[in-house]
Amino acid sequence: MWNERESPLRIEKRFEFEQYSKISKFMEKIEELCKESDIYPNISFGRNFVSLSIFLDNKETSDREKDFSKDIDKLYLED
Repeated sequence: MWNERESPLRIEKRFEFEQYSKISKFMEKIEELCKESDIYPNISFGRNFVSLSIFLDNKETSDREKDFSKDIDKLYLED
């Protein structure tokens, strides 16, 4: 589940990994999805996690942003 945050308005989620090697594969898939959708979230990562923040242009999450976040979730579940 993506969390909604304010100031600045955004949705964010943290994805956990058991192996660092899976993080790089996940980030490669995110890169392709970003290019396809023209949405570029802020990304941070560590030894066992990737965190994404999508900053919103409007006061609520658009369908485009919802679809993008669902696609990210699907990529995560593929591994």
